[in-house]
Amino acid sequence: MRRILLGMILCCAAMPALTAEEDIVLRGMGSFHVGGRVAEVSGKAVRMIVRQPGGPQTKLDPNGQYMVEQMYVQYFLPRQRKGKLPLLMWHGGGLTGVTYESTPDGREGWLNLFVRKGWDVYVSDAVERGRAGFAPPDVWTSEPTFLTYADPFERFRIGDGEGSWNPDPAKRKVLSGSQFPVEAYDNYMKQSVPRWLSTDDAIIAAYVALVDKVCPCVLLLHSQGGAFGFKVAEQRPDKVKAIVAVESATAGNLDKAAALKDTPVLMLFGDYVDQHPRWANFKKIDLAYADAVRAGGGTVDVINLPDLGIKGNSHMLMQDKNNAEIADVIQKWLAGKGLVE
Repeated sequence: MRRILLGMILCCAAMPALTAEEDIVLRGMGSFHVGGRVAEVSGKAVRMIVRQPGGPQTKLDPNGQYMVEQMYVQYFLPRQRKGKLPLLMWHGGGLTGVTYESTPDGREGWLNLFVRKGWDVYVSDAVERGRAGFAPPDVWTSEPTFLTYADPFERFRIGDGEGSWNPDPAKRKVLSGSQFPVEAYDNYMKQSVPRWLSTDDAIIAAYVALVDKVCPCVLLLHSQGGAFGFKVAEQRPDKVKAIVAVESATAGNLDKAAALKDTPVLMLFGDYVDQHPRWANFKKIDLAYADAVRAGGGTVDVINLPDLGIKGNSHMLMQDKNNAEIADVIQKWLAGKGLVE
């Protein structure tokens, strides 16, 4: 059996060497693309370009067929499997699967931690993110949006709200007791990618294709990924056997929530949520969806981490300094649902 040090193949910051006792031993790993469609572009002008400095002029004809709206997935399968089903990790808006890999300050992310707990883990880059690729502007006609340096700091409950960002690190107003590794905020911003506002249907279609390929499974969802995940589960309730929604930025369709009557749900929230109007509103929407699931015969458990004495968490709980403690909370809930050997 080949031994693979998972910490060495994940990005971003340098990590300390692992000892033999800490090695992660896999029975398999790999990646694939799923979903997508062929789009046709026509009626566009042909022009001449130089593809590399010093090279000849060549013709660029944008007319033709393009593969678009596919999704990238990588997977890591531990030799000692304990999770009864694959665990699919879906990221939030303006982000990629890097969310779950190494933390900005170089610690193990939830990908590593849940592989260590014995789960087959699948981490994806959704449509129009990272290694999923992009489409020509003739196919996606809307413009991408980008996050400024200050945006996540102020909006993701790292800083103390609007105006808390300052280019001078000494003048930034960090929330009291924050667990986010603020000293590595530069590394966090290197994870940011463009996001389109017109591709939600394509994203959901690719996620459905992934579920059809890999599941039955458990979904671990974050932020915007939560809104997508609940909608996918409504379409494939026989394949989604449990959902962990980490600060879902809205949920599913209230009139379809009864589809989740046999899918246990955990809604997990960090700190400062009720004091931040944006996240308090999302939480209100999530809890209304929870009520709709319960009304349809389903079960939803809600955990506010401060109620467990786990405090200081930002919106990026899987990257906060206590991410391992939160992973243990999730593991305990999954075990309670009979999903761990």
